[in-house]
Amino acid sequence: MHKETNQDIDFHMGRLIKAELTRQGRTATWLARQVHCTPENIYKVCRQQYVTMHLLFEISKALEHDFFMDCSERLRKEQR
Repeated sequence: MHKETNQDIDFHMGRLIKAELTRQGRTATWLARQVHCTPENIYKVCRQQYVTMHLLFEISKALEHDFFMDCSERLRKEQR
C-alpha cells in the first residue's frame, strides 16, 4: 500500500484538473458531457489525489491539456 508523503500532498491530480477547468472557464457539467459521466463524478474526481489512466486520458483530450506531461515533469523534479 502507498504511504502518503508531503510530496504526494503537493501533487494532487484532482486539483490540477480543477485548476485547468477554472483557467479555461469551463464547468464540471461541460467536462462531464465530454467524458460521458455526471457532473457529480467530475466533482469527485477534482477531490481525488489519484485518477485512473483511462479517465485522465479522456480528461486530457477534452481539456486539450497533457496531464501526463505534468506527471512527467513532477517525476523529473523528484529525480534531481
